Amino acid sequence: MNRLSFVALGLSLLATPVLAQSAPGSSTVSLTFDTGAQTGAVMVALYDSEASYESGRPVGSARIDVAAGQRTATFNDLPAGDYAAKAFHDVDGNGEMATNPFGMPTEPYAFSNNAVGNMGPARWDRANFAVEGDVAQTIVIR
Repeated sequence: MNRLSFVALGLSLLATPVLAQSAPGSSTVSLTFDTGAQTGAVMVALYDSEASYESGRPVGSARIDVAAGQRTATFNDLPAGDYAAKAFHDVDGNGEMATNPFGMPTEPYAFSNNAVGNMGPARWDRANFAVEGDVAQTIVIR
């Protein structure tokens, strides 16, 4: 995943509130993260289209305090449709994705469906999942 993608993710996480409680007839997505380290936080962004996934404009975001024992982000009041998530484990808790001098991530990251990218983020067609009603996924942060 390139540095620009993670910078966009970080900025969008700061600007987008987590969605509130579900309304009748709407859907909920619960994403549980399996992390290696017990420090820092998982930063997650949820997207509702390939265009938003590529542009870094999520429909919701969350910060999960791993150090406090939290593991799950829940997004409520979602209309039925296709969604995908990007996440990274901010192990050092500084609020940013750490990268090496070449812009490659040095902190763990993951995508919905446990999709894997090839020399960059996982593509939408691998990471998206259908939402109609309540959906739960466990994502392993690598």
